[in-house]
Amino acid sequence: MNWFSHIGKQASRLASLELFRYIGPGFFVTVGFIDPGNWVTNVAAGSQFGYKLLWVVTLSTIILIIVQHNAAHLGIVTGLCLSEAASKFFKPWLRVMMLGSAMMACVATALAELLGAAIGLNMLTGLPLVAGSLLAAAFAVWMLFSKNYQRLEKWIMGFVSLIGLAFVFEIWIADVSWTQTFAGWVTPNFPLGAIPVIMGVLGAVVMPHNIFLHSEVIQSRQWNEKGPDVIEKQLKYEFFDTLTGMGAGWAINSAMIIMAAAVFHAKGITITELPQVSVTLEPLFGRLSAAVFALGLLFAGLSSSITAAMAGGSVFAGIFMEPFDINDPHSRTGLLITLIGALASIMLLSNPFQGILWSQIALSLQLPFTIIPLILLTSSKKVMGGYANKPYGATVLWIVGLVVIGLNIALLVDIARG
Repeated sequence: MNWFSHIGKQASRLASLELFRYIGPGFFVTVGFIDPGNWVTNVAAGSQFGYKLLWVVTLSTIILIIVQHNAAHLGIVTGLCLSEAASKFFKPWLRVMMLGSAMMACVATALAELLGAAIGLNMLTGLPLVAGSLLAAAFAVWMLFSKNYQRLEKWIMGFVSLIGLAFVFEIWIADVSWTQTFAGWVTPNFPLGAIPVIMGVLGAVVMPHNIFLHSEVIQSRQWNEKGPDVIEKQLKYEFFDTLTGMGAGWAINSAMIIMAAAVFHAKGITITELPQVSVTLEPLFGRLSAAVFALGLLFAGLSSSITAAMAGGSVFAGIFMEPFDINDPHSRTGLLITLIGALASIMLLSNPFQGILWSQIALSLQLPFTIIPLILLTSSKKVMGGYANKPYGATVLWIVGLVVIGLNIALLVDIARG
């Protein structure tokens, strides 16, 4: 009896260890929505509207899990990233519209990441924002030329942990209204003037470049070449990876809004610059709070600059039916378009905080041009074979797409009204 018990425990242990061979991409992608863009939109949401917009993080994370799970399935089953699949199966007009707008989304994303890192450097050293942005771009290029996805995953998972721990821990010691917090998580609320911030939070969480990136990271592992058994196993473990990574992102994004609501909204303070946010860390770090905040912002910007540049390279290479490869000229071109486009935009900005906020709003406007084609691909038996979305799965995805389109229409109407 003891022998069988021992064998059972060993088998269970091996199964749990085997799980970790298959997880990682979800956490790799998580850093993309715990970035300076999220910091700005979350702080704007919390300082202006208190706890009322927490539901946007909940809704956005649910949408993100569904969409990222779908993008990962595309990569697992076909061995193609989203950009490659679009180039292979779509007509030219749809391909150009989808991938052209995706490249612009990568540039908008990189703008927020590089500028966030530059603000962190400026707080620590006084370095001008343009110079800091150039250094952040150089760091992203250096990391990508290392050509080691696993090393990138470890770096980024470490960055995510460092960024999130302080915010998550502080909500337990801050003067938080938990009644308003729990209501905010589940109660849709549209305060006057909140639509742009709502869309900024949506764009910052469900980032278009992350959808492309997830399928690219999965595709790079070429699970589809290892037979049906491996595909089935990866499909099962991938959801756990996605759910865990995105769940961590939900907790950190929520914590940022909660802290901004407790520290700023409660005192009637509206945030207009990221360095102001450092006071949220004072209960934990005292006089060192500004330095800790700056380091967190720097790490967030640096790590997410890598994912933004990689996504740009992946999207552009996919146009030519190629996977991301730093040695390939198309991947390098996409990477350079992303970073140079972002740097050029930064030089034109007069208000960094508003620049980051509107870059995230731009991401929300692009989302339908990514989500709808993804649904078409993963619901097609020609593309996915027997792994195509079942009717109920396709229905859920179309509901998600319609929700995103509806919110974008509300944003455009709000902008038109002035």
